[in-house]
Amino acid sequence: MIFKLYLWAPCWPARSVGLHLLVLLGLLSSAAAGKAAGAQSGRLSVEIQYFEVKRPLRPTLSNLVRPPVDRGLQGARLGIHDNNSTGRFLGHHYRFATRIIPAEADWRSAAREVLAGPASFVVINAPAPVVRMMARDPAAKGKILINTGSGDDDLRRTLCAPGLFHTLPSRAMRADALLQFLVKRRWTRLFLVAGRRPGDAKFAASLKRAAAKFRARLVAGKTWIGDADLRRNAAREAPRFTQGPDYDALIVADEDRDFGQYLLYNTWLPRPVAGSVGLQPVAWSPVVEQWGAAQLQRRFRKIARRGMTSLDYAAWAAVRSIGEAITRLKTAEPGKVRAFLHSEKFALAGFKGRKLSFRSWNGQLRQPIPLVHETAVVAVAPIAGYLHRLTELDTLGFDRRETECGH
Repeated sequence: MIFKLYLWAPCWPARSVGLHLLVLLGLLSSAAAGKAAGAQSGRLSVEIQYFEVKRPLRPTLSNLVRPPVDRGLQGARLGIHDNNSTGRFLGHHYRFATRIIPAEADWRSAAREVLAGPASFVVINAPAPVVRMMARDPAAKGKILINTGSGDDDLRRTLCAPGLFHTLPSRAMRADALLQFLVKRRWTRLFLVAGRRPGDAKFAASLKRAAAKFRARLVAGKTWIGDADLRRNAAREAPRFTQGPDYDALIVADEDRDFGQYLLYNTWLPRPVAGSVGLQPVAWSPVVEQWGAAQLQRRFRKIARRGMTSLDYAAWAAVRSIGEAITRLKTAEPGKVRAFLHSEKFALAGFKGRKLSFRSWNGQLRQPIPLVHETAVVAVAPIAGYLHRLTELDTLGFDRRETECGH
């Protein structure tokens, strides 16, 4: 670090010259102290492996439903950038390795190769079977795996792998967030419409569980018809399909967004629509702006040239959690990092209005759930009034006693 100070004695009084010299000496001593601290801490190089198995793109009714092909990857890239921004002052450097394979490839062999690699920290953006296989593989012992791609409830209820963490909210967390809002608004008589795909059935099951948990009532439930061309006949098909007993809100389980958007404004009764369309419970959305989130959104857009999705946020939170733990501990030893992530000392500033932490029993990241529509945040769960003995964030998803973990 080089400082240049130009003195022009006829123009500066002696007192001013002395003041500038003191400032210069202070800057030089600070730089020397910082250099010494960096030398004492030593260089620490950390490799984070990003592993993604692409999901098959299923056909949908609308040609406009095209999710970004790099969901998750761009969030992890931003997390690496943020980790290195902090790490420069501590002598820590984060390296990013990627392994992305198509849906039809042999993902088991690829997963085993990743686990056999040198990286102790693996971010997994993949469906539930991939996460389950990797967590159970003996090669995962001693590593930290973070699931950022699957909201499957069983991964949080029964898997119970000590080195597995989840930064993407479970389906149960999202369903609980939605039902808290609906019950708070006294929209307690619900009509459930579910699609025919496996993810739809799982989200529908989470919605039914949440309705029972928060004492709402499902007055009707239907499985979506598979042969209607709603692009042409939505105004005729949707009202007829949503006929039934009186209800306060229509909730939809349509994870691929195949048909749900055509139900908006087309229900038999003039009622709000929520779930996979309409009012949606999400991990993240480009419309989240509070608590400094607008700054995160700007930095993400600069890298990705698009808005930040839930999968991007989960990958960013995974990489930042690793960086935060290593920053606090000043070591990348996986056992110590794992224990710290599980402890009450860990807290991640996640731009959601609260410090985020991991549940010790199943590794799920506690986090508020924004309830959003296309252009605004309507509410953020947990909704005021829902209490828990430890933290209101644990009213979302599975509490310790509801899992096979931590007993």
